[in-house]
Amino acid sequence: MRLPDFEAWAIFAAVVEHRSFTDAAKALSVSKATVSKAVTRLEQHLETSLFSRTSRRLALTESGKRLADHAARILAEGQAAEEAARDDTAELSGTVRLGAPMTFGLLRVAPLIAEFTKLHPAVNVDLHLSDARIDMIDMGLDATIRIADMPDSSLRARRLADVNMHLIASPDYLVERGRPAHPADLSDHDCLCYANVPTPDVWRFSGPGQQNVTIQVRARITVNSGEAMLPALRAGIGIARLPDFIVGDALASGELEEILIDWRPPPLGLHLVTPPSRLRPARVQALLDFIAEHHGC
Repeated sequence: MRLPDFEAWAIFAAVVEHRSFTDAAKALSVSKATVSKAVTRLEQHLETSLFSRTSRRLALTESGKRLADHAARILAEGQAAEEAARDDTAELSGTVRLGAPMTFGLLRVAPLIAEFTKLHPAVNVDLHLSDARIDMIDMGLDATIRIADMPDSSLRARRLADVNMHLIASPDYLVERGRPAHPADLSDHDCLCYANVPTPDVWRFSGPGQQNVTIQVRARITVNSGEAMLPALRAGIGIARLPDFIVGDALASGELEEILIDWRPPPLGLHLVTPPSRLRPARVQALLDFIAEHHGC
C-alpha cells in the first residue's frame, strides 16, 4: 500500500489558504522551491493540475477546487493533533481567517474580535467582511458567519440564533402613500430590495392562523447592502425588510416605523459555518466559542 503524500497535501492546503506560493512558503518556513516541488509532486501523482498559473494570478482549477477541502482537512487535523498533544495551558497562537456579513461584521463581530485579541495576544485575526455569498474553501477561511437559510452542503453550520426581520418605512412615506393592511397591498407600494438573495422582489410572510403569503413587490431600489437602504428609507422612498441589528435604533427612536405587525417575514438564522472536519486548531475553536457566547443576538 502506498502512503498518501501528507506533506504535499498540507503544502497544497497552505497555498490555497495564502493564495501564493511565496506566502505559503513564508508561513510554513520553507523555501518557495519546496512548496513548488510539493505541489508538482501532488499534481503528478493525481494526474491533474491543481492551479492555473499566470504572471499575475494563481487560481484553483476545477480539480483543485474539488480537492481543496480534503487538503484543508488534512492540514487542520494535523494541526489539531499537534495542538492536542501540547500542554493544555499553552498559549493560543497563529492566525484565524474569518468571514462575516458587512454590517453585522462591523456592528457585532469587529468588537468581539477586539476583545478576543486582547485576551489572546498571540492570535492574529484576518477578518473578511462581505455581503456576497463567498466560497470559504476557495478563499482559505477557517470559518464564516452567515445570516441566511442554509442550504444542504458539505459545510458544517451551527445555528446560533434567529435574526428577526422587520417590514419598515418612514412616517412621512406612510402619510403620503398610506399604511398597508395586508401583504397583498404591497403591490401598490415602492419597495427597497436586497440583492444578495435568489429572488430579491419575492417577499414571504407568516400571519394570523399560520397563514403563509408570498408577494412579488415592485423594486424601486435594489442594493446588495441592507445598511445602504437606510438613506432611502429615511427619505421616504419606499418600504424595506431589514434585520434587527440594522434597524433597531431607528425603530426605537421613531425615525422608522414597523408595519404589518401581524404579518412577519420569516426569521433568518445566524450561523457559524466551518469546513466539514470536526477537528480544527485550538485558536479557531476558541474564537468560534467566543463568538457563540457573545454574539449579542
